[in-house]
Amino acid sequence: MTLAPLTRPARLRPGARVAVVAPSGPVPGERLEAGLDILRGWGLDPVVGPHVPGAHRELRYLADADGARARDLEDAWCDPSVDAVICARGGYGVQRMVDLLDWAAMRAAGPKVFVGYSDITALHEAFAVRLGLATLHGPMAATTAFLKDARTQESLRATLFDPESVMTLGLETAGVLVPGRARGITLGGCVSLLAADLGTPRARPGARGGLLLVEDIGEEAYRLDRILTQLLRSGWLDGVAGIALGSWEDCGPYEEEVRPLLYDRLGALGVPVVEELGFGHCATALTVPLGVPAVLDTDTRTLTLDVPALR
Repeated sequence: MTLAPLTRPARLRPGARVAVVAPSGPVPGERLEAGLDILRGWGLDPVVGPHVPGAHRELRYLADADGARARDLEDAWCDPSVDAVICARGGYGVQRMVDLLDWAAMRAAGPKVFVGYSDITALHEAFAVRLGLATLHGPMAATTAFLKDARTQESLRATLFDPESVMTLGLETAGVLVPGRARGITLGGCVSLLAADLGTPRARPGARGGLLLVEDIGEEAYRLDRILTQLLRSGWLDGVAGIALGSWEDCGPYEEEVRPLLYDRLGALGVPVVEELGFGHCATALTVPLGVPAVLDTDTRTLTLDVPALR
């Protein structure tokens, strides 16, 4: 089955109500407040899920119990006064709560803007498969890049309010791993989460016809090898149209270890591959829509959208 464009939610307007939730790890209070101030500065009205300030009693790497985190997201999504849901941070925990969500109720609530990355990849996949909804792989409200980097902030702000102004994506750091030009539907996120989704209920069957955007953090070269090999052996990468690579923070020396591995595992696919495009766990993290048609061009080292990220 070849990927098809997904439903794009409406762009935000000044005064829009934005829910901030924590589907994964616990959120430092001071960082959350700083992020909320940025959102208010954009003219948005952020509201925080009731379990965001909490923490799981035994498993301190979770923001709260699985049911509580799921309830925050579901309640925010089904609240007709909420126009967008932005995750506070990643970490770990989405896979524990994603099947606790009432997807029928969320489908009935209609499309909304959803923003996150890292562990939130599992939700991007679920929104695509279960709701047919395009989402935004972008910075979260309590993450360092969003709080400290002006270009990261502007990329998300422009995407939310003026998506026509950010149709061509890519940083000056972008390079070419495999030359070429390809058209397809964007998908992806944290590559370890994509591999972990294999075999789970309602998992996407594959990336055929897609422009795959992948990145990761804290995975040594041999572990990245294992992750990519699993995607290759499962057939999940069969028919992929092109690949854009983001950041590989704390995955080892890029030129000496990570880049040769990426070329070894992905080069044989025979599709264009752009590296260091500028999304993921990096100092400047561009907002990239998932589920929209686009063109990946290694001559310009850019990803160009056919349509704006939001309606």
